[in-house]
Amino acid sequence: MIPEDREIFQTLAIAVPSRLGMLFPDLVVTRLPDRTESDAHIPAALAELVVEVTSKSNARHDRVSKPAAYATAGIPLHLLVDRWAPGGPTATLYGEPKGDVYRVLGAAKFGDPLTLPAPFDLTIDTSEFPEA
Repeated sequence: MIPEDREIFQTLAIAVPSRLGMLFPDLVVTRLPDRTESDAHIPAALAELVVEVTSKSNARHDRVSKPAAYATAGIPLHLLVDRWAPGGPTATLYGEPKGDVYRVLGAAKFGDPLTLPAPFDLTIDTSEFPEA
């Protein structure tokens, strides 16, 4: 469950000026006052959590390019759900961005719990994630 004053979006682009364009995370959690349906994107600085789910065709982009852009933009939390990870399906939570790098805050093999810090304060049950 997310805090009441936040929303989850699946098709919301985020503008990352330092990367000269838009990125389309699989999910974005943000606090959006006075948002209208015509809004197609938000500044990256408004995103509090971005989630990427890899596929074989985009795994490298989701593991390398997007996290660097999200960290550069200062997005506090980034969750990578990677069923194609070299060590097996894994969910990794990144945070504390500095430059274009995140610190790993936690990682869980599919089946293990993964906890998100404040303002979310929730534990994700990764046993529900499909492995293939």
